[in-house]
Amino acid sequence: MRIDSLVKLFVTAAVIEMMVTVGLAVAAAELAAVSGNIRLFARAAVANYVLVPAATVSLLLAFGAHPMVAAGFLILAFCPGAPFGPPLVVLAGGKAALSAGWMTSLALTSTVVAPFALFLLLPRVAGSQVLTFDVVCRMVGTLIGVQLLPLAVGLGIRRFWPALADRLLDPARKLGKVLNLGAIGLVVSVYYPLLAEVKLKGFVGMLLLLLASLTAGWLLGGRDEGSRITLSLTTALRNVGVGLVIATDAFAGTPAVTAVLAYGLLGVLGSLLIAQVWGRKPGRLPG
Repeated sequence: MRIDSLVKLFVTAAVIEMMVTVGLAVAAAELAAVSGNIRLFARAAVANYVLVPAATVSLLLAFGAHPMVAAGFLILAFCPGAPFGPPLVVLAGGKAALSAGWMTSLALTSTVVAPFALFLLLPRVAGSQVLTFDVVCRMVGTLIGVQLLPLAVGLGIRRFWPALADRLLDPARKLGKVLNLGAIGLVVSVYYPLLAEVKLKGFVGMLLLLLASLTAGWLLGGRDEGSRITLSLTTALRNVGVGLVIATDAFAGTPAVTAVLAYGLLGVLGSLLIAQVWGRKPGRLPG
């Protein structure tokens, strides 16, 4: 088995397990509270599908990014709904139920939005590196298979067999940690030579994108601070696992995979630091 195939297999397994776990943890009422509220969902959709991609494209053009690097960043720009969101929102003193609803709604909608948005935008940012219709179809299949269906399985178990969901949740979370650490370790070891080539200019660009994403969520989060914190972190965190599955499938062995991994790690670490700072403010309680 080729090393790229092994990376894709391991990352795919980790994402599928993670999405089932997300479904097990999310009550139907939490999802309905967001998906059924047009104003709530619209704020998250604009932040994640308009402002973050716009900031991404602007920075890629300003920094003159390599076409494959641009492809990696664009993939993450349209892959919101990271499972790390709710835990960090709790740490920051935000609204856990709102975070879970936004995360799940974004994960569901990205299955439709991501492939076709990339099909339209990638040629404008990455030059000749275009997505063929066949690749778009594979991407749709990948998102449905590794994100939508596993999430639906978890949600179904939570909805119809809540006692079983409670029993499965803790072991699933532990397994998820093992699989995620293993997947990250494997990807880093395979792509370390490319990661080591990321220059200071690249890190500056990634920090600017992270700040732009946090700001987008904050501005559209609503009137109260808890909602702003919640959408800010939800928007800053991109779904790295899904992004890696897409990148390793469509652009295996290229800087696109490196870009997804580098910004994904920076986004998680940066959001964790910010969540800790927010959570230490006097008088703040988890929502």
